[in-house]
Amino acid sequence: MSHEAAPKLPPLSEVISRHGLTPRKRYGQHFLLDPHITERIARLVGDLSGVVVLEIGPGPGGLTRAIVAAGAKRTICVERDARFLPALGEIEAAFPGRVTVIGADALEIDEASLLHGRARIIANLPYNIATPLLFKWLALGTRLEGMTLMFQREVAERLVAAPRTRAYGRLAVMCQWYCDVRRAFEVPPGAFVPAPKVTSAVVLLTPRAAPPAPADPHALRTVVGAAFGQRRKMLRSSLKSLGTDPLALLDAARIAPTMRAETLCVEEFCALARAYEDVASRGASGPSGQARE
Repeated sequence: MSHEAAPKLPPLSEVISRHGLTPRKRYGQHFLLDPHITERIARLVGDLSGVVVLEIGPGPGGLTRAIVAAGAKRTICVERDARFLPALGEIEAAFPGRVTVIGADALEIDEASLLHGRARIIANLPYNIATPLLFKWLALGTRLEGMTLMFQREVAERLVAAPRTRAYGRLAVMCQWYCDVRRAFEVPPGAFVPAPKVTSAVVLLTPRAAPPAPADPHALRTVVGAAFGQRRKMLRSSLKSLGTDPLALLDAARIAPTMRAETLCVEEFCALARAYEDVASRGASGPSGQARE
């Protein structure tokens, strides 16, 4: 598909200058202006024909243009900074029916009410709210075809981390339970204005048709949070914060009490979540035996 945005819109630099737009540090704003990178992000999963795309924090609209050019059926731009709405409105006017601009806080919108049919989230995320947004979107499950998101490289490494590595933690367990997670490519600081102090990375998250092991999402979040809340401690100590006997939970999940959170795979956390849900449903809090070594 040819690049549709270029003939209808003035250069992005001209738009930024005409509207007097500058990045604001308090919003974690860094403009991504390189069209080669924005096009690569937009086309990472191929032709977007027939797909409704939700873009968060579009700023002056560099990535928005690339998403439109990649063939998206409709692009919904959610931007909390009102300074950018006139510039985004120009894209909306150039592509009637294909671009919708919403002035709102992404943390407060109801994505399920906006996305219907084939849907995907593509965003150069504001780094200061990237993790809360991600956890919010994971709950959408297979209502999304997937997410193409840019994070700080450190956060991207945490998303794809394997057990027994330094980066492995709550983010890895929850994201890998909900999604297949792949780091696609890195973006150097010089690609942004102003240049951030860190390298960025684009990550592809594809919701799983079924999780690698069954678990109640709330129970899983609870046990994972407790386990990694004191990650240096053995599970027999870190799980005390759950308010039930950790040895009983570990015994039911067939996990040694001397293990630490970073040594458990996703499936083992699911077993622990099922044990916690069972104990919680029975109201049990006393010890039920010795955990398996």
